[in-house]
Parts: sequence; structure tokens; C-alpha cells
Amino acid sequence: MITFIKLKTYCALSLSINAQMNQEKKEVVAAILKKNTDGLTVIEISRLLNISRNTVAVALAELKGAELIRIRPIGKAKLNYWKGKNE
Repeated sequence: MITFIKLKTYCALSLSINAQMNQEKKEVVAAILKKNTDGLTVIEISRLLNISRNTVAVALAELKGAELIRIRPIGKAKLNYWKGKNE
């Protein structure tokens, strides 16, 4: 039987792993935007990286909050551009 302490430890470890994975995905999305100076849509990024559109949208929202990307609406689509310093 799983004790409360073990369950709490497991949940904390799981959250830590998820946070690390999200950080890695955000870094990969940033790298893709740095390489593609013409801008990319969420769908294009998700297809290039083979990850879900929702995951890409979350990563883009975090990058936008950090003011590292610029978003240009074109009709219904939004092109995402790298705005931060290229490293």
C-alpha cells in the first residue's frame, strides 16, 4: 500500500520532471524560431517538432511573456518571430 509520504514524494518528483520537460520543449521551440527568420505558425512548429499544438502554444506564451518573441497576425494565422538575442 502506498503511504501518504511516498505519494507526496512521487507527486513532487512527477511535477519536477514535467517542469523540466516543459523547459526543454520551450528551448527547442526557441531554437526553431531562431533558425526560421520568416516566422512560423503554431501548426508549422508542432509539425517540425512532432509535438502537440497545445504544447507549442504554451511554450510560445511563455516566450511571449519573457518578451523573446514577436507575434504578427495575418488573417486567422499568427506568425511567430524570434525577437531575443541570437546566441
